[in-house]
Amino acid sequence: MTTKNTRTTKATKATKSTKSKGATKATATGGNAKKLSALSAAAKGLGESKEPMNCGALIEAMAAKKLWSSPGGKTPAQTLYSAITREINTKGKESRFRKTERGLFTAKA
Repeated sequence: MTTKNTRTTKATKATKSTKSKGATKATATGGNAKKLSALSAAAKGLGESKEPMNCGALIEAMAAKKLWSSPGGKTPAQTLYSAITREINTKGKESRFRKTERGLFTAKA
């Protein structure tokens, strides 16, 4: 006797419905322009900066340049710090970031 795994089917349906809603939202806001993620905006912001920055200053700079703004999270700087260090650890030499000192990052050239 075989049993059907209903978890997979429900997860697949949920994924499909969120993808279609996201596509509708993007076309309604103005076309093909895709919003930058915090990590991509940080890479762009650090690429334009000549000196290392900490995540708090980086969040402020990204908001000032209108690259990315926090969607209302309580600790965007800590979240960005975690994402940057995770990319450095997982991608190694292929990472877009380089840690210069404790809490300071630059874009990799």
